[in-house]
Amino acid sequence: MHDLKEQFLQLLGLAKRASRAELGEDGVSGAVASGKARLVLLASDAAENSVRRVHYMTEESHAVVISVPFTKAELGGACGRGSCAMMAITESGLALSAAKKLALFSPGKYDDAVKTLEAKDNRIRSRRGTKKHSRK
Repeated sequence: MHDLKEQFLQLLGLAKRASRAELGEDGVSGAVASGKARLVLLASDAAENSVRRVHYMTEESHAVVISVPFTKAELGGACGRGSCAMMAITESGLALSAAKKLALFSPGKYDDAVKTLEAKDNRIRSRRGTKKHSRK
């Protein structure tokens, strides 16, 4: 289990370094408002107001919102911060990978999120493939 936790946290750090993640309320809000947020992660110890705000801001979006079994300190540490209550992953493949790693960590708990993100990732990839072929 420790190895799965480290892999998940390393993936979050990779997403941040690749500019495919937004951290904190302002970053998540901007990613959701622009339609770029694919997956919004909430720390296990995020304040109730933060949780409520995330659910409110994502009501009209297509972003998947999940609470993760990691603290603000763990999420923040993975992304080079002291603390991070929420983050949005903006790239569909990374969002799907993160959900799959969580599903391995907590079997059954994240299956719906994985299915939703798989469907979205497949639609995105098929549109990209269609665009490439239509240009030729």
